[in-house]
Order: sequence, then structure tokens, then C-alpha cells
Amino acid sequence: MTNDFSKGKVWQNIIAQSVPLMLAQLVQLLYNVVDRVYIGHLPGADSMALTGIGLVFPLTTLIAAFTFLFGTGGAPLFSIARGAGEEQRAEKILGNTFSLLAGCSLFLFLFCYIFRRPVLYLFGAGDASYGYADAYLRIYLFGTPFAMLSTGLNGFINAQGFPKTGMMTTLMGAVLNLVLDPVFIFLLNMGVAGAALATILSQLVSCVWVLSFLAGKRAGLHIRKVNLKVDPGLAREITALGMSGFIMQGTNCLVQVVCNATLKNHGGDLYVGIMTVINSVREILSLPVSGLTSGSQPVLGFNYGAKRYDRVCQGIRFTAWLGILYTLLAWLAVISFPRMLLSVFTEDAAMLEAGTKALKLYFFGFFFMSFQFSGQSAFTALGYSRQAIFFSLLRKAVIVAPLTVILPTLGLGVDGVFWAEPISNCIGGLACFLTMYFVLYRKLKRQGGSLQGMQDST
Repeated sequence: MTNDFSKGKVWQNIIAQSVPLMLAQLVQLLYNVVDRVYIGHLPGADSMALTGIGLVFPLTTLIAAFTFLFGTGGAPLFSIARGAGEEQRAEKILGNTFSLLAGCSLFLFLFCYIFRRPVLYLFGAGDASYGYADAYLRIYLFGTPFAMLSTGLNGFINAQGFPKTGMMTTLMGAVLNLVLDPVFIFLLNMGVAGAALATILSQLVSCVWVLSFLAGKRAGLHIRKVNLKVDPGLAREITALGMSGFIMQGTNCLVQVVCNATLKNHGGDLYVGIMTVINSVREILSLPVSGLTSGSQPVLGFNYGAKRYDRVCQGIRFTAWLGILYTLLAWLAVISFPRMLLSVFTEDAAMLEAGTKALKLYFFGFFFMSFQFSGQSAFTALGYSRQAIFFSLLRKAVIVAPLTVILPTLGLGVDGVFWAEPISNCIGGLACFLTMYFVLYRKLKRQGGSLQGMQDST
């Protein structure tokens, strides 16, 4: 078996998986962030163009949610099957995940395209911002199959121990996006529509790369025609485990809708644009800890399948401590340079002035986010789907969404919207991590000690 994660130091295996994955996620992030940077500096558009793009976020997040449903559900099962030596089952998981992603992407494209106008107005669009939102969305949606297949299947490349190849999935597409964005937006004078066109062409390149690798000779386990017919039982396993990722992204969609509507009522279009920028900053600063925890999942899942519970515990500890250290440093950066971070996305004076305070509030106690990431990652990697689902719902749907509506009515105004995030990070993050520690980690530690004792006695 190639890429045996039960050998070597656990932290080195995790870093070897995580670093290329972080780079890949960074490049993936550039697809949207670069669009926002260029759009935020469109001549004469002021903050309205960013507001329009912010209104599109819930739909793009919904597409990401369905990608996570199948991608993050199939990849951990795939890793566990590899660790247990069940390669035929692993390939069947891969084939079924491909079919689920492909079918779902076509449905989402048709649904979102047909109903985009009423949905955008439901999400808080006004007559001025709708034009920018629709110009972007009606083109962006054509890339739905490419985005879902490339992102959803890339985890199967990483799970086989090819993180550099996984990194190339998004690297090629993002470089192309960086080149095409200024050409379409400014040179061809296409504005926000040009940003969307550059994005879907880049996603197409990434999709072709992923499919050619997983169907080619380099991969140890492949997409095979015989495995494309969806097995209802296996589909239930995939969706059950992926439900936590789906709910996490789905509740992000819910929170974005609630935030946009609440901000529009209490602060107007300006604050919808500010939240667009803050979301961009959050995505950038969350990326390393997200990459670290995602990179740990194949290692944790493989060792769990191989019954190396001591190594699973080592991986959880390493991931948690490194995540806490990084998020503390990221919080310090936000406190120290808020205006500089905002100025990357906009030159609008009003947005910079109001956004500085909002950014500091939103990121207060940012290190609590690392507890959510590490706890959620451990539950998902080891197949504890019910716990992963519960804590996905708890933080976003149960805590942050209601607080986003309630806090502004208690005299906090728009500040209440930004306070909702740190409160949910603290309560939800600690609840997830402590439950993982007492329910899962301590159990694995006892089992690891028992197995080691048996090996020593023999």
C-alpha cells in the first residue's frame, strides 16, 4: 500500500498533507477574493458593486454546502476503507460520490438560474444592487458542475497521499483566474460579468485536472464505470457523514441571508458591503486552520481504520494546539491592522470608517474558532456523523442566527450583528471541543493504551 499514514511521525504526516492543502485552499480562495478586490475598485461603482456580490454569497454558499455533503462525506469513508485494506469498497465510494456530485450540480444550476431574481430580492437586494448581483450570478451559475466536481473530488486525491497533485487542482485554475480577471473586467469592460466568466473558465480547468487524475494511471484508486451507479445504502453513509459539512455550509448560507437582511434594515446597503469585505477577511484568516484540520482528516481516518488509536490521539493533540496558536496570532493581526485589511478590498471612505469598528467586533476572541475546527474535524474524520451534525447546527443555526436578529433590537443596532459571531465562536467552539475530548479522545486514549499493552505482552 502506498502512502501508509500509520508509519512515520503523526505530526509530519499531517503537515505533509496540510501544507499543500492550505496552498490549494488559498488558491481556491483567490477565485472569489480576487473578484471582490477588482470589483471593489471598479470606477464609479462605489460600495454598491461589493454589496451586489455580497447578495450572491448565500447562493454560492448553498452550492458549496451540497459539495461538502458528498465530498466531505465520501472522502473520510474512503480513507477509513483504505486504512482497513478494503480497496474495492474505497473505489465504490469514489464512484458513487462522483455521481452524486454530478447529478446534484445539474439540479442546482437549473433551480438557481430559473429563480435567481426572486431569491436575490429575498436575500435583501434593492433595485440599485440587484443589477450587479444578477450580472454576476447569471454567468457564475454555469460553472456549478465544474466547481462541485473539482472541489468535491479533490479530497480523494489528498486521501490517497497526493497533496501536491491536489494543490495543482486549484493552482492552475486560480492562476488562470488571476490572468483573466483584469482582462475581462477592465480591458473588455465587462465589469462584474467579466469576473464571473473568468471564474467559471478557471473552474473548468480545475475540473478537467481532477477527473483526468482520478481516471488515470497515477492514482492508486480510480473512478470506474462499474462504480458510477449509485448504491442507496452507500449513498446514505456518504450523506450521513457529509451532513455535518453540509449543515456547516448550509447554516453559513442561513446566517448570510439573516445578516444581509438585518444589516439592510439597521444600517442600509453600506453595511451589506462591509459584511462582504469582513467575510473575505475571515475566509483568508481562517484558511490555515481550516487547511490544517482538513489535512489531518486522512491521517486520522487512516489510523483509525488501522486501529492505531494512539496515533489518532497524537494527531488530535497536534492539530488542536497548532490551531489555537495560529488563531491567536490572526486575532492580534486584526486588532493591530484593521484598516489596512479593509483597504485591500475597497477605497470607499465611508466603508473604511464604519468597517474598522465592525471588523474588530466580528473577530473578537477569534481563537475560539480553532476549538470548533479541531473538534468538528475529529468527529468527521472518524465517522461520528451525529456529533458532527449536532455541533454544526448548534453554532450557526441555534446560536449565531438568532443572535443576529435579537442583539440589534436590544439597543446595539448594527453592532449587534457583528457581536453575534464571537459569542457563537466561544459557546459553540468550546462545546464542540469539550464533547470531542470527553466522548471521543479519552476513549481512544484508553483503547490505544490497551492495544499497546497487548502488543508488549506478546
